[in-house]
Amino acid sequence: MKATPVKGTNDYLPKEAELRDYLQSVILETYKRHGFQRIMTPILEDAENLEKSEGGENLNLIFKVMKRGEKLEKALAAGDRKGLSDLGLRYDLTLPLSRYYACHKNDLLLPMKCIQMDRVYRAERPQKGRLREFVQCDIDILGTTSYTAELELIETTAEALLAIGLQNFKVKVNDRRILRAVLSGCGFLEKDLDSVCISFDKLDKIGAQAVAEELKEKGFAESAVGALLEILEHKPVTMEEVKALCPEEEAVENLRKIMEIASKQAGGRYEISYDMSLVRGQGYYTGTVFEVESLDFKGAIAGGGRYDNLIGKFLNEAVPAVGFSIGFERIFSILLENGFSIPDSRKRAAVLYFPQDYALAAEKAAELRKTYDVTLYEKPKKLGKFLDKLEKDGVYGFWNIGQSEELTIMAGGRQ
Repeated sequence: MKATPVKGTNDYLPKEAELRDYLQSVILETYKRHGFQRIMTPILEDAENLEKSEGGENLNLIFKVMKRGEKLEKALAAGDRKGLSDLGLRYDLTLPLSRYYACHKNDLLLPMKCIQMDRVYRAERPQKGRLREFVQCDIDILGTTSYTAELELIETTAEALLAIGLQNFKVKVNDRRILRAVLSGCGFLEKDLDSVCISFDKLDKIGAQAVAEELKEKGFAESAVGALLEILEHKPVTMEEVKALCPEEEAVENLRKIMEIASKQAGGRYEISYDMSLVRGQGYYTGTVFEVESLDFKGAIAGGGRYDNLIGKFLNEAVPAVGFSIGFERIFSILLENGFSIPDSRKRAAVLYFPQDYALAAEKAAELRKTYDVTLYEKPKKLGKFLDKLEKDGVYGFWNIGQSEELTIMAGGRQ
């Protein structure tokens, strides 16, 4: 049997698990203080729901669950490969939320402001920064088209990032309607815009020329590709420049308000910037999209956007929705690699005892727990080696029942 975890998944040592718990607790408490309420959904979803969710390239990364019993036997006998699966593991928390709303809408207060913090699964090729099982920390507002929902999400997400110790970041904002209007103005056909956006989404990674080459390889007109390249050479950075390129006046005005008010809310603690190259990969986004970029550690640490049509797939009625997700695994890796220490955490102590002294040891441990997190350990034969392991594990000090009258602080604790 294999002792290692499945590729793309991780085991976490106690100190790593402690950091993960701390980060999730700070994020959760920040979300709650801003009036969001937690919900929970199953990791399993109906295969049809997942496949029709417009999740972009994530649809190719769904872990499918095979049918069971007679249903599986019938599908095998019929040679129906597509019919072998009827369930799948959720690849994000947005599709499950949409189904949840459709199922429970009569019991929900609108606008619904909810928290989801849970594991999701994608059949990625495992590599650094690409896991098959990972945690997402989402907040969503359902039931309002107002731009104030975006403002709430931006402020709450930024406050959560600041609370866990990330300081130097900027929130990039765009609107899918503006982007599509600009691309249409370049000469791309409406039916091709989704494909163009998939290539355009790679701009930061591969550069403008490589994006242009990819678009040409897809067979798009050179005149349209050339027009897009010209815009990228003089990327608009102000709303006035955007307005000159885009006939979508409502979308431009909506974005202008978001950026203006969000900048005031930021108060200089973080930056708000327009980024016309921001796409976000999921096909279900319909309007505002946003992403948080860490300026210290380079790369996205949060992202989201408005998805006004996804819930309608369940209800056949329009339900506006917008959400923001913190990249928990990315942040956890950054803080772990940089030796982050949990602030104001209680020190750990150990009480060592012989079996006949257990009652006394338990009494002493109860007393010490007013100040420390205390673990009881029966004294091993090789005490010196055991104490070395305790110190390596971060234990601050120990009480040796029957031998010492006070807490003995480890060498590392005296530094």
